[in-house]
Amino acid sequence: MNWGKMAEAESLETAAEHERILREIESTDTACIGPTLRSVYDGEEHGRFMEKLETRIRNHDREIEKMCNFHYQGFVDSITELLKVRGEAQKLKNQVTDTNRKLQHEGKELVIAMEELKQCRLQQRNISATVDKLMLCLPVLEMYSKLRDQMKTKRHYPALKTLEHLEHTYLPQVSHYRFCKVMVDNIPKLREEIKDVSMSDLKDFLESIRKHSDKIGETAMKQVPGAQDLVDFSPVYRCLHIYSVLGARETFENYYRKQRRKQARLVLQPPSNMHETLDGYRKYFNQIVGFFVVEDHILHTTQGLVNRAYIDELWEMALSKTIAALRTHSSYCSDPNLVLDLKNLIVLFADTLQVYGFPVNQLFDMLLEIRDQYSETLLKKWAGIFRNILDSDNYSPIPVTSEEMYKKIVGQFPFQDIELEKQPFPKKFPFSEFVPKVYNQIKEFIYACLKFSEDLHLSSTEVDDMIRKSTNLLLTRTLSNSLQNVIKRKNIGLTELVQIIINTTHLEKSCKYLEEFITNITNVLPETVHTTKLYGTTTFKDARHAAEEEIYTNLNQKIDQFLQLADYDWMMGDLGNKASDYLVDLIAFLRSTFAVFTHLPGKVAQTACMSACKHLATSLMQLLLEAEVRQLTLGALQQFNLDVRECEQFARSGPVPGFQEDTLQLAFIDLRQLLDLFIQWDWSTYLADYGQPNCKYLRVNPVTALTLLEKMKDTSRKNNMFAQFRKNERDKQKLIDTVAKQLRGLISSHHS
Repeated sequence: MNWGKMAEAESLETAAEHERILREIESTDTACIGPTLRSVYDGEEHGRFMEKLETRIRNHDREIEKMCNFHYQGFVDSITELLKVRGEAQKLKNQVTDTNRKLQHEGKELVIAMEELKQCRLQQRNISATVDKLMLCLPVLEMYSKLRDQMKTKRHYPALKTLEHLEHTYLPQVSHYRFCKVMVDNIPKLREEIKDVSMSDLKDFLESIRKHSDKIGETAMKQVPGAQDLVDFSPVYRCLHIYSVLGARETFENYYRKQRRKQARLVLQPPSNMHETLDGYRKYFNQIVGFFVVEDHILHTTQGLVNRAYIDELWEMALSKTIAALRTHSSYCSDPNLVLDLKNLIVLFADTLQVYGFPVNQLFDMLLEIRDQYSETLLKKWAGIFRNILDSDNYSPIPVTSEEMYKKIVGQFPFQDIELEKQPFPKKFPFSEFVPKVYNQIKEFIYACLKFSEDLHLSSTEVDDMIRKSTNLLLTRTLSNSLQNVIKRKNIGLTELVQIIINTTHLEKSCKYLEEFITNITNVLPETVHTTKLYGTTTFKDARHAAEEEIYTNLNQKIDQFLQLADYDWMMGDLGNKASDYLVDLIAFLRSTFAVFTHLPGKVAQTACMSACKHLATSLMQLLLEAEVRQLTLGALQQFNLDVRECEQFARSGPVPGFQEDTLQLAFIDLRQLLDLFIQWDWSTYLADYGQPNCKYLRVNPVTALTLLEKMKDTSRKNNMFAQFRKNERDKQKLIDTVAKQLRGLISSHHS
């Protein structure tokens, strides 16, 4: 029952749906009927629907038929009218065709123009769109063109800024264009190009300042401010900014410092011949100053490219290498003027760098070392000066013929002698020309020492001490050696030696004036604690003593030369009546020599005279006792006695004043007693008194007496004194033998 009701309900519902669809088909445009028909086919009752659709169609056909039947006459009439109209329509068609043909003919140009207009409109739209796009791209292209121009003109930092704007502002607006992608891809390359080009500019800058460091340093050494203005630092600043912007600042700093360290080592390497000229040193200093002027400017104009620690490290290296180079090269210098110029250059070098804040104490300490070397070069120079003065001197007192000449000499050398001033012209100074010349050269040396101490920031006491020590070296070493060399010359004469003694005496007296001279220069009184005293007096005393010794030696050599002329006939039988010629000449030479000694200090003349007499007496004794004289006669002994008497006469004549009584004769006492003993044949007295303090023959040595007695043994027969023994030769020989035996006894007892 329920199933039946349900089927009936579904049938009614389906019928209603079909009715709705049919109404919709009838009322809907045929173009939109598809969805309606789809709903039919989507259902399961399309067969029944088709039946209803057929039924509905038949109903409509019947209605159409009824309507046609109702309007048939009207339809016929209409057909009739339509046939009539057809003819007219044909005419109209022909007219329209004709009109159309005419219109087509007439409108052909218009169509062409319209077509052209259409194309123009299209082009206009395209152009407008293109302009809009170009207006969008144009700033990008302009910016890129600006970038290329900046790179072309090497304005790399602005180029980098332009590149930043291009990348972050302009290119994102037109990123869909292909050329933009090319630009974007090219940006890293451009950055690298800017980086490389700026680095190339930096390398050019580094090479340029390396070449021009000496010019920069030269300007700075002239104390001209703004030496750094000679350098265009813009490549450094640009490169620093560029690397900073690119995030590679540390790389740039490391590269810059590394390259500058290399350049510093090159600058600090002196040329091998630097010591030959001052220009060599000047160029070396200029380059160093130029280097550090640049670094100082970089330190103060950049933030961290270089720092104080880096600068200090470079300066420490520069100081050590510079000082080492100066020590080495200055040691080769032998010209004091060059050393002095070098010192002034070092002072200027140090003062210049001190202005830029670099510590220079070590340079001034090194100058004290160079001061010692300067002193050595001065000493060598003055050694030549003194040598020339001493070699060219005539070793004669300076003659003056006018008051003007006298005052000129006194102006050159501090000398006062009231007695000499009273003497009329012409007159002579006691000293020779080398005295004022040497004195003035000592003063010149002091001036030269003073020049080196200037600008060294030394106290007056230090300057005074330096001058005095150097002057002492000049006196005790240089001048002393020069004087000693002159004194020891082989061809030096007694006259020259005498004059040297006189000269050194006056130079010794002048030392106090040299002390005053130094005091006036340094304003340091000699009484000041620790003030060094001049050793000039010692120098001149030593030279004088050497000259005195040389006089003694020279005199002895002259005496020896005369004695070589002695030609005694030791077998002489007859007694001569005068002294030997060689001895007469020798005595004449001694008299003339000692006459020259008038200006010598008395003690020197006396010592020289005593030394000569002693040497003469000793030489005569040696001549008498020499082994080559195997035999001698009493006659020869008497002739020898005449020569000794001539010597004694010379001693008594007082050739040099100051001797007391017979002091000079005592030089010949040994000879006198020996000759008296043999000539007087006073052996009994000799043998009896021997050993007594007041014996007559105290100076006769038994060995000497025995030696001489042995020489007379074989010649006694020729002696007149022994004539009484001719008849009894054996008695004579017995007497001599007895004396000889007694002498030997004295000798043996003396030794025991």
